[in-house]
Amino acid sequence: MSEALNQTNRAVPQQAGSAIPATAHVDATSRELLLGAYNVKKYFPIMGGFLRHQIGSVYAVDDVSLEVFRGEKFGLVGESGCGKTTFGRTILRLEKATAGKVVMAGQDVLALQGDDLKKMRRRMQIIFQDPYGSLNPRMPISDIIGEGLVAQADKFNGWAKRDIRDKRVGDYLEAVGLRRDYSRRYPHEFSGGQRQRIGIARALVLDPELVVCDEPVSALDVSIQSQILNLLSDLRAQFNLTYLFIAHNLSVVQYFCERIGVMYLGKLVEVADTDDLYAGPLHPYSVALLSAIPLPDPRVRKKRLVLKGDVPSPANPPTGCRFHTRCWLRDRLGNPAECATTEPVLRSLGGTRQVACHFAEKVTAEAVQATVATQDVIETATDD
Repeated sequence: MSEALNQTNRAVPQQAGSAIPATAHVDATSRELLLGAYNVKKYFPIMGGFLRHQIGSVYAVDDVSLEVFRGEKFGLVGESGCGKTTFGRTILRLEKATAGKVVMAGQDVLALQGDDLKKMRRRMQIIFQDPYGSLNPRMPISDIIGEGLVAQADKFNGWAKRDIRDKRVGDYLEAVGLRRDYSRRYPHEFSGGQRQRIGIARALVLDPELVVCDEPVSALDVSIQSQILNLLSDLRAQFNLTYLFIAHNLSVVQYFCERIGVMYLGKLVEVADTDDLYAGPLHPYSVALLSAIPLPDPRVRKKRLVLKGDVPSPANPPTGCRFHTRCWLRDRLGNPAECATTEPVLRSLGGTRQVACHFAEKVTAEAVQATVATQDVIETATDD
């Protein structure tokens, strides 16, 4: 078992008698590129007519490019329907890309076939959002977690043998905080938090390098969410993992992620370090998102930017900047024509900050006013 683990290019010292690697330090300053997604597109056809021919497309992911570095926790946020989950599934080949390129370890993931694709799948795994629907109720936990081991079994790792496979499953159950003998139980015997731990063990049992976390805590109680987030952080150090963390809860992303990408209607509109983004967002949509974060202290107030109208249909997105139909900054600048006619590119504004807005430099003052909380003095009336 240890020999099989040591064959990976991320080999670390092994604990005696265990398939779990010893805790390894992740260098936060390392900028080794792990995953590069370039001009990724995913369009879903709209069928209609008597002969059921294609009459249009849903532009779920439209020309998205981003890079994820080894060992980091990259967050992808946006409203429901913005395409963040579809993007995560597309780079993993769970959805067939319409166009684009996804490079990992020098290989184009979208072009791989056969055995090459099978080997790559071992290096890229996913944790699903729904801890209930993602587990087969008719299979015991040992088979749910071990199913990937069976698919990836070869003469070197010995995973085709039941005893070796069961030992590895037990090791990873313990790694996520569950008892080894839980492998004989069925999903209905577990709580939501325990099921999500099982889903995490299933993703890690193949020793991947990249894990796509598709809103892994959104279906859990608040008290359990923090446990799962802390577990994921611990596992990152132990297994040298890299996370693409998809979420819509901005407070969770601020706590968990080191770098954040903001998506709107299939497009990436801003990328920045977490501290920089929350200190001063530079895209009007990011400003509106951060202004909506509720604050638990009633003495702390901040101005809320309420966007007008509804999110446009991804089947018929606006021309130019896709946010211009709801953009508060465009209204204050006198509705410049280029917002509606020219699509902004994702351009660098220093450091790791990238923004897709023609007038990003004019956002700063508005962003500070809208997103930074101000302490109000609340006087309590008392009887003399």
